[in-house]
Amino acid sequence: MRRTLLPSVVIEKEIDALLAGERVDVDGLEVVSEVGRLGVRLVLQRAVEEEVDEWLGRARYERRAEAAPGKRNGYRPWRVQTGEGAVVVEVSQVRDACAPFTSRLFRRRKRFLASEPLKALVIGAFVRGLSMRDVESLCEEAGLGQVSKSTASRLCRELKERFQAFRERDLSDIRLVCLFLDAIFLPVRPSGAKEGVLCAWGISEQGERVLLDVCLGMREAEEDWLCLGRALTRRGLPAPLLVVGDGAPGLVNAIEQLWPEADRQRCTVHRLRNVLAKLPEAERERVEAAYWRALDEATSQTDGERRLRALVGELTDAGYSAAAACLADDLGALTVHLRYPLKHRRVWRSTNLLERSLGEVKRRTKAIGRFPGETSCLSLCWAVLDLVIAGANRVRFDDLERQQIARIATEQNRDEEQEVVAA
Repeated sequence: MRRTLLPSVVIEKEIDALLAGERVDVDGLEVVSEVGRLGVRLVLQRAVEEEVDEWLGRARYERRAEAAPGKRNGYRPWRVQTGEGAVVVEVSQVRDACAPFTSRLFRRRKRFLASEPLKALVIGAFVRGLSMRDVESLCEEAGLGQVSKSTASRLCRELKERFQAFRERDLSDIRLVCLFLDAIFLPVRPSGAKEGVLCAWGISEQGERVLLDVCLGMREAEEDWLCLGRALTRRGLPAPLLVVGDGAPGLVNAIEQLWPEADRQRCTVHRLRNVLAKLPEAERERVEAAYWRALDEATSQTDGERRLRALVGELTDAGYSAAAACLADDLGALTVHLRYPLKHRRVWRSTNLLERSLGEVKRRTKAIGRFPGETSCLSLCWAVLDLVIAGANRVRFDDLERQQIARIATEQNRDEEQEVVAA
């Protein structure tokens, strides 16, 4: 049967069907990851199609007297293994040509495409604000050779539209055990001071890691976090059981207003950094070990608080009153995660995954310099975070842990109902 649609157009239709909710075979929590995988295929497929056009000297169905001899004669699938899994790209077959067509991307016996260059290409394509020279260099890094400016521009425009669809998708089917909130300051515009980019992701009751939102926060103030939280609520996200963030007053106040019945966990990594900054270098290793030992060996929230208060006492007795006061401040919020399944305590107690992901954003920002605008900046942040978070291992709950989580949810609902009645 003769094919009338380009393979890249077929992939576009798959993405549109996915975002329209027409793919019943894809779980709602996996939509963003699936869009990312299809985006990889789209980038590679477009590159191969452009390569054939260049080799023949004409576009599909175009007739040019000066074009080299050769006709398109169907496609053959080529399976390439990447760090993100297998990707199938359809390579054009050409007949009646002076020489056989061989894609620069899919050489014979080369069926593995390095993960990092592929990631660099996809992430770069998400950012429309990058110059054409930047996009071309990313394509060369991935082994795709020269890509025309029109192809690069089209890819960037389409993938930016996917980011907008991500920010508008419905969240009502996502029930979070834990919501993580953090921010990064980046040079969002061609001039001016750095601005805050707020990020939200969570772990669902099924243990899936899901990226929820990436938005501009300006000063990372209380009203910025309130705006992010209200946007999540408008899109249907139910209240999470546990919210993890640093101890910034604006964020703490916003959490208490947005989700008053949720447990609030203060990031233990942020707090440790604050404490160590108030200690002489010779004492930092010892105190750090004692801090993590208290949290790792605690058998309950009460036990964790007792152990940390003992460390506060040791710091006071040793004359490190500033460090002791820092640890004692909001100490109860450091141990809230111990109410939840202890096997996963290291997951609940910090925003580490988000910090590592944002560190990758910073690394790429250094190479780019300043962004031409907020949309380009947010698109890059989303692309990096989606690759890291969607690729992280899921959290596996056993039956007892599910019962524990359900019990916490029941207690929070009961407290909320009592407050409503009292009001």
